[in-house]
Amino acid sequence: MSRFWDLTLGGISSGAIFAAVALSLVLIWRATRVVNFAQGGMAMVTTFVAYEVISRTGSYWLGFGVALVSGLVLGAVVERTLIRPVERKPPLNAVIVTLGLLVLLEALAGMVWGVTPRSFPYAFDLRGTFSPSDAFAVLSVAGAALLLLLLFQATATGLRMRAAAFEPEVARLLGVRVGRVLTLGWALAAVAGSLAGMLAGPPFISPTGMDALLVFGFTAAVIGGLESPAGAVLGGLVLGLVLSYVSGYVGADMVAFGALVILVAVLMVRPNGVFGRSGTRRV
Repeated sequence: MSRFWDLTLGGISSGAIFAAVALSLVLIWRATRVVNFAQGGMAMVTTFVAYEVISRTGSYWLGFGVALVSGLVLGAVVERTLIRPVERKPPLNAVIVTLGLLVLLEALAGMVWGVTPRSFPYAFDLRGTFSPSDAFAVLSVAGAALLLLLLFQATATGLRMRAAAFEPEVARLLGVRVGRVLTLGWALAAVAGSLAGMLAGPPFISPTGMDALLVFGFTAAVIGGLESPAGAVLGGLVLGLVLSYVSGYVGADMVAFGALVILVAVLMVRPNGVFGRSGTRRV
């Protein structure tokens, strides 16, 4: 029973990180109807920026804040320079752009920081089975999910983001600055991705270290439904728990296969996710 609880607590901790990536994917999807496959690469870059700040100043929290601000700026720049030119083109164009951006970011990071993993600190110490760093990860993601839920459900900005994503021409006629709204969506999503990068970074970071995290985050987003911040959190926690049990009872080499089985099962049984809605969507 002790092993079961250890695996459960470990699954909750890793699930929170998956949930943070899923939140960033959900936010971009709801705001712009694009799946950003470069999200892991963008999180990796902002985590390396934090690494530089921490190395030079010795302050983790300064690096944490700089990472979030860097994500905000990077998300806005990517939307303005790369996504904006293809927003009215076939959806596949945006997907190809994000895949190309992922390759570019990983190549640039390898040129700047090298391919050798760099040591990255935890926010708090690792005492106990469920450490303060684990608790910080869970609380951070829960807070981010709550803020996003309030953004979409209780603010005019959230309504504008949803309107701009589903009916951009109508939104423009109603006075919505669609371009600015889409930029905001990408910027906020990049902040959520930067949070995930900071939580997933320790103990080592590398240019390709976030690739698996993106896969698991995407799986979590599909489980919960790409429309729901709450579903992203639930999907991340469920995935984290299942993969922890698979790793502990079956073997660590079966973790990726377990994630694939879950993804396929959800797509077959409930393609819109646990919290997804089928039928006509209303803004």
